[in-house]
Amino acid sequence: MNELKIPNLNNKSKQYLFKNKIPLTRKPKVKLIKESSIMLATAVILLSISYAIPSKINLFNSFINNINNILIASIKIVGYLYEILLVLFILGSLFLSVILFMGAVYRIYKIFKRKTKRINF
Repeated sequence: MNELKIPNLNNKSKQYLFKNKIPLTRKPKVKLIKESSIMLATAVILLSISYAIPSKINLFNSFINNINNILIASIKIVGYLYEILLVLFILGSLFLSVILFMGAVYRIYKIFKRKTKRINF
């Protein structure tokens, strides 16, 4: 009877896989102070780096101009892309029409070249 495995209906589904895994204890005050001091030091370093950058106003003004130039360039790219796709379509259609024309001429040649004298259309 040990070989018979009956499924256990008390198994929890996968949606409850991580349920009750959160630690219920609070962090110690020393650890909280360490984390807050690291956060404060990082904020001070970032502010000092930001303060050290010269001519911030000019950078913000040029940023707006650069965004405007990017939008204008993207509109031009879309226009050029349309022209490129149109040229590729024309070349592809010419290539396909040449192949179809050669195939039609070859079939007509094969029809007239038959050994029998009867022509089927």
